[in-house]
Amino acid sequence: MGTGITGSLRNGPYNRIWALSWPTILSNLTVPMLGAVDTAVMGHLPDPAYVGGVAVGSMIFSFLYWGFGFLRMGTTGFVAQARGREDGDEIRAILARALLVGLMAAVVLMVAQLPLRLGAIGIIEAAPDVETFAEAYFNTRIWGAPATLANYAVLGWLLGMQYARVALAIQIVINGLNAALDIWFVVDLGWGVEGVALATAIAQYTGAMMGLGLIAYRLKATPGTWSRRRILDLVELGALFRVSRDIFLRTLAMIFAWSLLTWMGARLGTTVLAANALLMVFQSFLAHGLDGFAHATSALVGEAVGAKNRRALRATVTASTFMAACVAIAYAMIYGLFGSNLLAILTNIPELRAFAGDYLFWMAISPILSVWAYQLDGIFIGATRAAEMRNAMLVSVAIYTLAMFTLPDIWGNHGLWASVMLFMVVRALTLIVFYSRVERMVETP
Repeated sequence: MGTGITGSLRNGPYNRIWALSWPTILSNLTVPMLGAVDTAVMGHLPDPAYVGGVAVGSMIFSFLYWGFGFLRMGTTGFVAQARGREDGDEIRAILARALLVGLMAAVVLMVAQLPLRLGAIGIIEAAPDVETFAEAYFNTRIWGAPATLANYAVLGWLLGMQYARVALAIQIVINGLNAALDIWFVVDLGWGVEGVALATAIAQYTGAMMGLGLIAYRLKATPGTWSRRRILDLVELGALFRVSRDIFLRTLAMIFAWSLLTWMGARLGTTVLAANALLMVFQSFLAHGLDGFAHATSALVGEAVGAKNRRALRATVTASTFMAACVAIAYAMIYGLFGSNLLAILTNIPELRAFAGDYLFWMAISPILSVWAYQLDGIFIGATRAAEMRNAMLVSVAIYTLAMFTLPDIWGNHGLWASVMLFMVVRALTLIVFYSRVERMVETP
């Protein structure tokens, strides 16, 4: 572990960022690819309500699971900093804490599944058939909670330790198996939305077992011991609680923002809801691709903070942001030139494809407006500046919500997507205000 910062400066930040980014980008892209498979499988069934039902069900689990995104983000930052300090005992303790928190949270979710399901579906004003499909999806997928949250901790730990290729292998297995089971369960066995949900749960358990096995193997080469005292250290638990609390609130606010798009779309009708679900596949591919650089940034920023090396911090931020901007331009060109072709892959319903096509230009401009927010997220996650992330997100969501309840009255569904673009810009601007606090965490060169 001792050559991390030295290697970064000797080999150049661009080489090191790319070595971490490309497997993470591929790993991340398997997630929206799976979402595209889910949407395509449902989109080729005779009723758009299938697409809407999976969209609503997935939104509910975004609230339930993404709210625990601190298990990944916080773990990445803490592990990266422990790696920079070359503290093998703490590297192990961080993993144990994250897994314990994830298991306890999963038990709570499964015990409280009935009120969670009734409350969530009751809030959404969707058509009755859409709600029926969403309920069926929920009842099956909730049993995958322990594996899903364990995977958050596993992937966060692997990224913090810069084992990006291992994380890639796990994600490929999870999402490849999920996609294959989707097709088998829905197309061959005719299980509908329950088949999509069951495929997800089975794949998550498979990935969790694989991830824990690979971590055990990797730890053999990492000096240090498992220590109950370190795992239950009150100071470290307090730091974990503070960061987890702030990231939890920040994540809930962000999920509310994305869910507001689905909710507002549902109010405009099933066709709008289904079309926006298709367009969100584009946005999801973009987010997961750009997050590859953000994850690499968080690992290297955390390492620089742990080692108190401002030169490495600035080199990482500059190089990763430039590379992410280049990728964003590529996304914009692909969406602008081939958006209609990609949309045709997702659904063969002519009316739905035509309606969604009227909004494709928002997907073409989204990469240029969104890249800065994802990069700044990576910087602040690596520095574990969770309070600043929380405050910036709350301000951004407040402005976004105001736009959501104003612009659609003027521009309809175009107003919804204009609000989303505004949200991405404000996210970046509010984080820039706090960037100097990251710099103050490291020593003057």
